[in-house]
Amino acid sequence: MTKRKSGILLHPTSLPSSFGVGDLGKAAFTFVDKLAEAEQTLWQVLPLVPADDGGSPYSSCSAFAGNPLLISPEKLMEDGYLTEADLLEAAVAPAPRVDYGRAKAAKLPLLEKAYRAFLAAEKPADYAAFCEKNAFWLDDYVLYMALKEHFRNARAAEETTEAFDAFAAECEGLGLTEKQIRDYYIGANWVSFPKNLKKRNTLTLKKWRKDLADAVEKEIFLQYIFAKQWQTVKAYANEKGISIIGDAPIFVAYDSADVWANQKLFRLDKNGFPTCITGVPPDYFSETGQLWGNPHYDWKQHEKTGFAWWISRIQKTLGDVDILRIDHFRGFEACWEVAFGAEDARGGKWVKAPGKAFFTKLKEVLGEDLPLIAEDLGTITKEVLELREFAGLPGMRILQFAFGGDKNNAYLPHSYDRNTVVYTGTHDNDTTKGWYEAAPEAEKDHYRRYMNADGSNVAWDMIRLALSSSADLAIIPLQDVMALGKEHRMNIPGTSDGNWGFTFSFGWWWEGFTDGLKYHSALFGRNQKPAPEKEETQEDMTAEETN
Repeated sequence: MTKRKSGILLHPTSLPSSFGVGDLGKAAFTFVDKLAEAEQTLWQVLPLVPADDGGSPYSSCSAFAGNPLLISPEKLMEDGYLTEADLLEAAVAPAPRVDYGRAKAAKLPLLEKAYRAFLAAEKPADYAAFCEKNAFWLDDYVLYMALKEHFRNARAAEETTEAFDAFAAECEGLGLTEKQIRDYYIGANWVSFPKNLKKRNTLTLKKWRKDLADAVEKEIFLQYIFAKQWQTVKAYANEKGISIIGDAPIFVAYDSADVWANQKLFRLDKNGFPTCITGVPPDYFSETGQLWGNPHYDWKQHEKTGFAWWISRIQKTLGDVDILRIDHFRGFEACWEVAFGAEDARGGKWVKAPGKAFFTKLKEVLGEDLPLIAEDLGTITKEVLELREFAGLPGMRILQFAFGGDKNNAYLPHSYDRNTVVYTGTHDNDTTKGWYEAAPEAEKDHYRRYMNADGSNVAWDMIRLALSSSADLAIIPLQDVMALGKEHRMNIPGTSDGNWGFTFSFGWWWEGFTDGLKYHSALFGRNQKPAPEKEETQEDMTAEETN
């Protein structure tokens, strides 16, 4: 990770698609071709895990599984599991933003049809091997998804029942609203499961696995197909000299197979509710902080196991990507802890985490040169910087943060060390064009003077600044390559509606984008092409003999 490289940030859900949301079909390969033509060597994606109902991949039912919505129906047709008529019937018209409800309505019936065809066919030769290799997370995940589907369906039509009343009684004194309690119950969070199932009694698990065998098998099929399709895309990118940068949120969702299957690794009370939840204090993005709601790790238990769960998670994810960004890296040094049931994150406190012990163990397993990136944005202390240096990881710098302070702002490129990844912006930022249009006049003035530019071509001026910087890696969101405005933003932190919906058309990709990326990457030494060999002249030979 020491060579100068550059690339583009684009999550696969943003790729053009006929089924409401981007996937791992033809468009993914076309995008790789575009990267290669522009001589880019990095493709950064968001977490590839199943997203929540709003499309967020940072709130997932699993830290290990793949998102079934990314499965390509066209590839399923090539495998013989769907017909052309199936695809034509399910296709939807293009839309300016991804609508996840619409996408599920289009895709989920196709996935069900494909599964039925799979059952009627001979199982692929590598299917059993996939199940065996991934059993350490797959077995719990597929049962959890089958259980959630079962209980959601059973409870959807229920009025108040004895089971709900018993669950509501467990919630007393936790500060939860009636709506939150009902959402846990109707949504079939594991904490609302019958007691023996919630506590994972061995005989109970065996019974439910048998009773829900068909639903369990379907979930295995979806994970098998996702892995097959993603590995094909990744191999194609690697063959073209493009490395994939993945993303791993430091915390996992409460409503997840991870917490249900590993309750001792999280700080939960006797009924399974969190004793405290995650977030961050007030910052650039939110005056009241961000209340994420994930349960906190019981780090003492993780240390007792030699951080086995964490190591298996990172190893599995590094099988899916080449480099891994750890979101909220500072949580390995100290975590913002908020009482469960709090209205916002302002009343929290920082609590220490065993980061040095963790990275020492990780290096023992993976080697000294960890293929990780530390997302070290926000409130960063000397201790966090020391931990990042101990781990040997590059940190992140966002150019949109560079112009609101003084001449020594850490986000200004003249302040970087080489072991850095620079971005014009990330998925959490506005597009660069949108940022500039909304920025205070003083910030715009600082930008114009620093750049010696008038602000008329802000996106590409910032791309040039990123690629010219001393940072080893430079990543540009596709929205900035295309100089798109604020309506194409991916996410607004602290909000729950209307996010994760950016999509585009390849018709928007002008030839000038390819030429511009190629030119700037070559100019600033990021395209990694070897210098052409020059023919040896008589003068060269004479000089060599003299030496």
